Amino acid sequence: MKNLLLPMVLAVSAATAMAAPPGVAELNRMTQRFAPVELKADTSKLSAGDRKAIAKLIEAAQVIDTLQLRQRWVHNEALWAALKKDATPLGKARADYFWLNKGPWSNLDGNASFLPARISGIAIPAKKPEGANFYPAGATKQSLEQWMNGLPPADKQQAQWFFTTIRAGKDGKFRTVNYADEYRPELTKLAALLREAAAATDNASLKKFLTLRADAFLSNDYLPSDFAWMDLDSAVDVTIGPYETYNDELFGYKAAFEAYVSIRDEAETAKLEFFARHMQEIEDSLPLDPQYRNPKVGAVAPMVVVNQVFGAGDGNMGVQTAAYNLPNDERIISQRGSKRVMLKNVQEAKFKATLTPIARMVLRPQDQQDLDFNSFFTHILAHEITHGLGPHSTQGGKSTPRQDLKDTYSTIEEAKADVTGLYALATMMEKGQLKSILGQGEAAERKLYTTFLASAFRTLHFGLSSSHARGMAIQVNYLLDKGGFVAHADGTFSVDFTKIRQAITDLDREFLTIEATGDYARARDMMARYVVIRPEIARALDRMKAIPNDIRPAFPTAATLLAN
Repeated sequence: MKNLLLPMVLAVSAATAMAAPPGVAELNRMTQRFAPVELKADTSKLSAGDRKAIAKLIEAAQVIDTLQLRQRWVHNEALWAALKKDATPLGKARADYFWLNKGPWSNLDGNASFLPARISGIAIPAKKPEGANFYPAGATKQSLEQWMNGLPPADKQQAQWFFTTIRAGKDGKFRTVNYADEYRPELTKLAALLREAAAATDNASLKKFLTLRADAFLSNDYLPSDFAWMDLDSAVDVTIGPYETYNDELFGYKAAFEAYVSIRDEAETAKLEFFARHMQEIEDSLPLDPQYRNPKVGAVAPMVVVNQVFGAGDGNMGVQTAAYNLPNDERIISQRGSKRVMLKNVQEAKFKATLTPIARMVLRPQDQQDLDFNSFFTHILAHEITHGLGPHSTQGGKSTPRQDLKDTYSTIEEAKADVTGLYALATMMEKGQLKSILGQGEAAERKLYTTFLASAFRTLHFGLSSSHARGMAIQVNYLLDKGGFVAHADGTFSVDFTKIRQAITDLDREFLTIEATGDYARARDMMARYVVIRPEIARALDRMKAIPNDIRPAFPTAATLLAN
């Protein structure tokens, strides 16, 4: 995948090459692409026990930062320690941008290094290693695949499992190591903090999850605690552990540690129960050969809206997550679906700091009035819902899309969730099912698609180094080719409402079929054709250089809780 994407990333930003390390002024400019925001949450209704519990969870989340640094690169922690010792303006600027990216590679610049080739005796690769620190340094994809394919089935599954690393012994032979062994000191500390939080809270479901997750850190068996997390019904909402696989760009197998400590927004969460009642109906309406549809979507999957108090690890690195859909374990998805968590205060901050000014640049004046936070919020919800829908097994249940599509999976899955979310919302609007949520008729349709168009540029504004952005490049280019999106001579864009519905349906069918058949060649072909920034898009992105790409959160509520 590195060879496929490198020229595309270079087309987005000349900074990707970074022939010379940036100085103080350039590093400050790079940092300013993330607008500083304060994420606050109302703690006034928390019980005394929950206030103690949430403080312990914030402490635990800080340990997650250490684990994520180590997983991202074998020398990350040593480099971070060296950077913190440099008190010069340049040293401080480098340390600040390092912490924002959780490493020496700029997330918005194709993961290119922004540091010299060597610091304090540490050689720094020009690009982030595709295998991060999940595989032996220097091991090739071919050699790892050959080794995995030669293992007995059970051992191969463990080698490809979320919660194992691959290491090389002194004899050079590969072996599988459980996270519980690889990160034993930190996980022992995490387990202790979670047990303290469990002892403090008076909420039974939170107590159960924290206790089981503490056990999982030391046993490497996350299944019981993941089921308990699905059942979590507490004012304090926490996601902590190894989840997303984006940092593993070699195979997309290995989970990175992350933490989100939040407080539930009960009023907004209540609205989501409506979508839970329509999960099977949405699945049954997907533009996919019926043989690939799931006849029994997992029982009503929980969906919650929260306001974030603290984020750490993969949950606070570069571009901020506005919502997530977990766990990724297909065993749970097949039985229960997956849980959707919406970070409302994060979404509101992104909409205000980035999407609103972008819309003024890329939309025609008459269309700017259709930019709508509620449509933005609801589509993110639909995106998360549809991660849990569609194909989750291939080859008659012998494999999964994640395994078959390998390094293309994250890109295809993110794009699939975007387009399937739009398809589902449009279908439900046509049935009059979203009147109380989005309204109905032409006005509601205009807001939905126009807001999505503006949001597409917000995603592409990040560059093509993330799965989300690569997936968005596919969508925008495909929809332009089909006439659903229109590029105008003055550099603005609009939606053709006579064509957008069919274009969305056709694209959704393509993504869903690729996943249902596990067609790796078809996925690679789609990425080769569409993961590119075309000239008209590049011109629009050039005009956005002064607009922040994303937000950089501070957590004053967390600081207050810890101080007390």
